[in-house]
Amino acid sequence: MKQATLHQLKVFEAAARHGSFTRAAEELFLTQPSVSMQVKQLAKTVGMPLFEQVGKRLYLTEAGQELLLACQEIFARLNQFEITVADLKGLKQGNLRLTVITTAKYIVPRLLGPFCQRYPGIEFSLQVTNHEGMQERLNKNLDDLYILSLPPESPDVISHPFLENPLVVLAPVGHPLAGQKNIPIERLNGEPFIMREPGSGTRKAVQKLFDEHNVKVKVRLELGSNEAIKQAIAGGLGISVLSRHVLALLGASSKITILDVQGFPIPRNWYVIYPSSKQLSVVARAFFEYLLNEGKQVAEETADLSAIALEKSAP
Repeated sequence: MKQATLHQLKVFEAAARHGSFTRAAEELFLTQPSVSMQVKQLAKTVGMPLFEQVGKRLYLTEAGQELLLACQEIFARLNQFEITVADLKGLKQGNLRLTVITTAKYIVPRLLGPFCQRYPGIEFSLQVTNHEGMQERLNKNLDDLYILSLPPESPDVISHPFLENPLVVLAPVGHPLAGQKNIPIERLNGEPFIMREPGSGTRKAVQKLFDEHNVKVKVRLELGSNEAIKQAIAGGLGISVLSRHVLALLGASSKITILDVQGFPIPRNWYVIYPSSKQLSVVARAFFEYLLNEGKQVAEETADLSAIALEKSAP
């Protein structure tokens, strides 16, 4: 095993975690043949097969299972070493690994900007994923901090809200309800609606409110991308409910407006979370406190710009 390289162990761990050379290659930005070759060389070093393939799925052999446990211990120790080194260096150097839910990609980069200017020596890794991917990364402790709108109900997770994330009704600027005030929520009955995919936190919140008021909309489309939903709204395919933060990049020529519907905006928050057993590095702790103390101000400035743009685009 002295001939095994850290790179080979990382490739093996990713393949074991995904049960797929292809998905491991995507995560590590390698080719599938390269992943296969690295695992083959590692198995030769071990002297025993590490995987057995049944159909398209990979399964760990007994030797592979033992090696995976060893890899997890090694990487956990290296992660602790990185934290120790970051603590020694203070905030002059270091790394910060963040994973954010898809919708948060509209606001987190704006929050990162001032922090990066304040600490230019810090390098960031930003992963954008859905709730399922977020839970997987959280379970495997792959990142320093996680940002999402619906934190898991678990005593093993520390969760703090740091800014509001209101859900609003969006419609094309030419919609018959555009410009009206205090629209009864019942007026949405029968409206063609564009929904987020099943399992989405936004969809759950919207459906809960509609069920409470016995509102039945016509689900014309189900889309997993906020960008696709905005384009569908602008194209006149229907109305939808999204986080107000997705409007941050809309300009004065926007073809989308916010409807003033009773019951909206639905109050929600962005949360920053991490495992309760995790020891945050100096860098992660600094960013965590930055979000709690300054995140709201940055978000409000973004919301103000969005409101100005929407007012200019309103009919």
